[in-house]
Amino acid sequence: MLYRKKIRSYEIGLLFRDGEFERLLPPGRHWLFAPLGNVQVDVVSQRDPWLVHSKLDVIVKSRALTGRAVVVDLKDYERALVWIEGRFSHVLPSGMYAYWTGVKEVRVEVVDARSGRFQHTDFKSIVRSPHAGQVLDICQVERHRAGVVFLDGEYIETLPPGEYAWWRGAADAKVVEVELREQALDIAGQEIMTADKVTLRMNALVNFRVVDPRKSVQVSDGAVQSLYREAQLALRAIVGTRELDSFLADKDVVASEFDEQLRRRAGDLGLEVISVGVRDVILPGEMKDLMNKVTEAKKAAEANLIVRREETAAMRSQANTARLLADNPTLMRLRELEVLERVATAGKLQIVMGEKGLADRVVNLL
Repeated sequence: MLYRKKIRSYEIGLLFRDGEFERLLPPGRHWLFAPLGNVQVDVVSQRDPWLVHSKLDVIVKSRALTGRAVVVDLKDYERALVWIEGRFSHVLPSGMYAYWTGVKEVRVEVVDARSGRFQHTDFKSIVRSPHAGQVLDICQVERHRAGVVFLDGEYIETLPPGEYAWWRGAADAKVVEVELREQALDIAGQEIMTADKVTLRMNALVNFRVVDPRKSVQVSDGAVQSLYREAQLALRAIVGTRELDSFLADKDVVASEFDEQLRRRAGDLGLEVISVGVRDVILPGEMKDLMNKVTEAKKAAEANLIVRREETAAMRSQANTARLLADNPTLMRLRELEVLERVATAGKLQIVMGEKGLADRVVNLL
């Protein structure tokens, strides 16, 4: 009929009689009168400060824990941060909890989770605790990016790189990361028909960056894809109104118009176009051969024209020289002497005398 129970120095006994909580049993030896075997003693260790029991609410309402434990009753919008021996331990969701204070130092901080975002001076140690993920949605915004935050579908703020957390259950939090560095958009293999029905294949390159992360996320479901489609349409609109010869002659003008149209649309998407350019223009095989033949014929005609022009100039110069020498005998004699001088300096000059008249003419010439 007597029930004996020993409780160590670091333990506490929870006495139940007929299923009802009666009182706490301190450390020591206890003799309990139980004629009907209706006494139950649950021994719990205070070395683990967290008191976990199926009848915790009954124990708390009895006020038996007053002065022995910290009791926390968290509402749906409240959370608690628990430190044990000055070190952060864990985060508590809504509910009722109790922590023994006799063996270890326990500190409990209750916070309001209705704001959605979790902020604290010990943020790093809290979010990196083993069980923080059970009550917190933790997000890391990488370097060179921005985080666009939506709570319950409504835009809240734009975050710089760093680590952030939101309470689970308080609101539906979503963070969309946006790349802020310069990006390249390759518009390849665009087949476009010119005004004179020639099909070209074009490759273009667009360099851009995000300048308004919020607008880039909210205006379109994909700002980069929207910019890609706008670039395709702009190229078709510009090239399709020109004939092939005009397009090839004014490629810089085409690139300028392309840049102007794309910049206007990129601003509406929260983007900034840094540079655009037409990288390649590929003609069909037969058109390429035809243009090569045209170019070859043009170059041949130009070469023939230059040759004829030079021949005409040379003949005109010779005619002018002959007319000048005919009108001035003295110049003619000087010209003859120059010829003889060049002949004499080039080698040995031998004069063979023949008939009498030839010798007199040579003497007169010299």
